[in-house]
Order: sequence, then structure tokens, then C-alpha cells
Amino acid sequence: MSGPRRFRAPGRVNLIGEHTDYNLGFVLPIALDLATEVDTLPGSDNLLVIRSEDRDDPRSVSVDDLSSAKPAKHWSDYVIGVARELIVRGFRIEPLQMTIRSTVPVGSGLSSSAALEVSSALALLQGRELDRLEIARLCQHAEIDFVGVPCGIMDQFVSVFGVQDAALCLDCRSLEAKAVPLPKGVTVVAVNSMVKHQLGDSAYRTRVAECAEACRALGVESLRDATLETLGRTKMADKPFHRAWHVLTENDRVLRFVTAAEAGDLNEMGQLFIESHASMKSDYEISAAEIDYLVAEAVRLPGCYGARMTGGGFGGSTVNLVADEAVPAFETAIAASYQKAWGINPAIYRCRPGVGAGEIH
Repeated sequence: MSGPRRFRAPGRVNLIGEHTDYNLGFVLPIALDLATEVDTLPGSDNLLVIRSEDRDDPRSVSVDDLSSAKPAKHWSDYVIGVARELIVRGFRIEPLQMTIRSTVPVGSGLSSSAALEVSSALALLQGRELDRLEIARLCQHAEIDFVGVPCGIMDQFVSVFGVQDAALCLDCRSLEAKAVPLPKGVTVVAVNSMVKHQLGDSAYRTRVAECAEACRALGVESLRDATLETLGRTKMADKPFHRAWHVLTENDRVLRFVTAAEAGDLNEMGQLFIESHASMKSDYEISAAEIDYLVAEAVRLPGCYGARMTGGGFGGSTVNLVADEAVPAFETAIAASYQKAWGINPAIYRCRPGVGAGEIH
């Protein structure tokens, strides 16, 4: 093994298409310039040593024990899970010292977990070849099978395949994606509520189960194969019905948003944001009072075309479409309003679509 190396993978903000990925629908994320970096050095004593500059709890595991390692409910589980997936694919994990740093805020809805998984996969590969789609897949499997979060592939996919200055419209069934440049004159602004309600993880699993229940009632393998017409005439419990309604209408909103973006129709793009948030609040029931407040305040401000929650829900961030010239005033006003109402200073990020993961030379 050679000397020091550095690997990087970005976080993401999902413009529209929430909770559609694990239902094999459509999503429209952008990779961010916020990212996780992993510095590596050759290891010793047959150990994989995992450290974070942001935490004071490193973890060391013998490389011979990785294949039988169990989840420790520790942040490093994401790295260990990725290592196990690489071993399954025939890669030997060499002794290594990994030092991790990240500008992707944890719990923000900007996919710090996928950024950690993908950067760790590249770091553990140490330049060995593996198909980039397979990297996204194995990182998704690590999160599902080892960490225990039944996620779709969106976050890992865009972290690997992000495109400069464009969103990615991803079909989560075929895994075909196309770059969608955003219109001139508008900035994507993420506002981190700094709140993450604890029921989020369990509620996420519940939503996955409710979608599966809707599929059984509809007689389809995935909600991607259902239509609003068949949903309307199928008897099922209230919760699965509304979860399916959100997914089907959200898929349609993604495709309409792409059309609007390609036409430069900022008003339509903003309206679709607003409709998406209303559906997440009422049909999917994954919003939170702080998030609803930020959305309501944002759409009142000059230059804001639309706002919605982004991410898994129950806190995290909003994503806002704001005219370039209005961004400074928007940031000042939304921060002051939220601080006054909730006593919390939000973190605000201007989101510039960036490139996907790679080694930093």
C-alpha cells in the first residue's frame, strides 16, 4: 500500500421526490459542495482504525474480524457495513488508518450517511477498480443490512454520480438518470431547522411498511406499478391509502418539475415545491412544526418561488427556490423569523450542484 491518500463524497439535497426512491419512483437530487473526506494511511497490527475529527470516539477492528463484525450502534457502523459489503464482493480490506472529516451536518436531511458510506468505500478500495453503480448499491446495502435503515438508493447514487451545475433525475427502478440543468437566476437555499425529532427513524420504517401494505392491497410489487385510478377503487386502510397517494402524486410532480426546469418556468417549479410539502405534511405525515413554520415563512418572503421539506422528515432542512438577487435578504429574514419564533438559529446553505465522489489528488 502506498502513502497518504484522500477521498471525498458529497452530501445531497433532494429538490423533489420524497420517499419515492424505495418505492422505485422518481427523484431529483443535486450533489452538494458540502462533503465528507477520508484521509488514509497504511495501517499496522492488522487493524482498521476509524477516527473522526468531529468526534472523540475512534474505533479499531481487526481486518480479520470484519466479515463477522456486528453493529455496535456507533457512527462507525456505516464504515464497517461498507467494509463487509466489499469483502462479500471479493475485496480484501488492508490494515488502514482512516481519518474522517465532514462539512455535511448530521441530522440535517442532507445525507451525511451516504457521504460517509461512499467516501469510505473509495477509501477502503484504495484505488482498486469497482463499477461506480456497484459502489452506490453496496453502500445502500450497508445502510439497510448493517445499520438497519431501509433506505432507497437515491442518496448513494447522487453522491457517486453528481453532476456540476445540474440536478439528476433518477428513475429508481431502472437506475437510469439524466442531468437536468437548473434555470439561470435562481439559487437553491437549504435551511437547516437544527431539529431532529427522535421518532424519525421508527416512523421511516413505518412508512416503508405502510407502502408495502398498500402494494399488497393493490396487487403490485411496487407503488411504481400502481395508478391513481386503481388506487381510487381499491379498498385498504386509511394510512396505506394516503401513503400511496403521496407517492403516486409525488412521482408526477418530479416529472412536471423536470419539464418546468427545462422550460425555465420558475413559478411552476415553486408551485410544485409547495404542493410537495403539503402532501408530505398531510398524506405522508412526515413534517414537523418547525419545518412547517420555515416553509410558511419562506413562501411569504420576496423572491422565494417555493419551499418544501427535504429528506426523511421529522425535522432536518427545507429547500427553497430563491431569486438570485433576493438571496441575502431571504437568508436574513428567515433566520430572524425562525429565531424569534423558536429560539433557534438555523444554519443556511447556498446549494451549488457539484460533482460526485472521487479521490482528491
